[in-house]
Amino acid sequence: MQTQTKENYFLSQPHQPFFLLGITNAIVMILIFALNYKGILTLHVDVLIFHSYSLIFLVFTNFFTGFIFTTFPRFNQATVIERKYYTNIFYANVLASLLFLGGAFNSEILLFSAMLISSISQFFIILKLRFIYKRGMAVDKSDSFWILNANYFGLFGNVLFILSLFVPIILPSAIILSFYMYLIFLAFSVGQRMIPFFSHSFAQKNENFVKIIFVLFVLKSIFAWADIKSVQILIDLLLGVYMFIEFKRWDLHPLQSPPILWVLHLALFWLPLAFLLSALSLTAEIFLDTSFYFLNIHLLAIGFLTTLLMGFGTRVTLGHSGQAPQADKLATKIFLSIQIVVLLRALYSINVAFGWGLNFLFDISFSAWILLFLVWGGRYFKVLVFGSKL
Repeated sequence: MQTQTKENYFLSQPHQPFFLLGITNAIVMILIFALNYKGILTLHVDVLIFHSYSLIFLVFTNFFTGFIFTTFPRFNQATVIERKYYTNIFYANVLASLLFLGGAFNSEILLFSAMLISSISQFFIILKLRFIYKRGMAVDKSDSFWILNANYFGLFGNVLFILSLFVPIILPSAIILSFYMYLIFLAFSVGQRMIPFFSHSFAQKNENFVKIIFVLFVLKSIFAWADIKSVQILIDLLLGVYMFIEFKRWDLHPLQSPPILWVLHLALFWLPLAFLLSALSLTAEIFLDTSFYFLNIHLLAIGFLTTLLMGFGTRVTLGHSGQAPQADKLATKIFLSIQIVVLLRALYSINVAFGWGLNFLFDISFSAWILLFLVWGGRYFKVLVFGSKL
């Protein structure tokens, strides 16, 4: 077996380049968004397109790609993805990120080119996942089915974002579909597969669980698009209560688990909690005639999604570099710091809703996000690039 050198290690496994690109984009995109929000930088593109598209397709999609390209072949008992295939997608994603940044400041043509390249890259991601799904020898492919279908929604959402450059009225549909049916449903599909497995849960699998959640997510997306808050509240309550009961049935014992495991349990329970709090905030918006400024979106995006990705990302980074998948004191502090970021962003939304005037909370929350990814990226940079031992 050929030994990987420092020079060729970085591209030797799919998670390494995609994780590093995701970390870099998480820092750069939020910094630019924040500076624009404060009036320091001026963007050529609609700030809502910049913020939503960059996080969905240039940050989280890279993390998903690194993780799924590593694990999906194992789910389906198929051969690993060829290095040339995933490196070509990685280079395309790097180019899309650079063009997106250039286009955001001064060129709609560059912006369109970036989104087009990103969608083509996503098409080839799905093409490979579909090939693995069809050819894999696994007997049970139900979880792979949902993971693959979530990616289909992601590609459709990407195309809708491109169309929204020409027909702005499409933008809300693009954001809602990409967020709920792609980001959150994909993370949920992966989490409900992997977390019980890592936790050695012996609870019998509920065959209808994911199907019911999928239907509720579709309904949530439809009524969020239609902005019918009363129905959204009902769906959020159903999602929150049903998921909490099911997760509780898995008997995970988070308080007795090591940090590398309880962070995944924490992320999992953020999902029903976020939907229950969403129902509460939407109810308050109706009766108080105010807006909680995307509180429900950020509870899911940071509380559930970011916590889950950092937990899985740390585990994969260590495990696939030949090290024990254990969280040391610094990693544990990083996991806890994510919850501080959630709290700060939630406080900012509440501040907007009630007009407290505490706008410095925005500065603190975006700074905490950037610091979080700087520390996490700095901690595992040498592991991802050179395979160094901690």
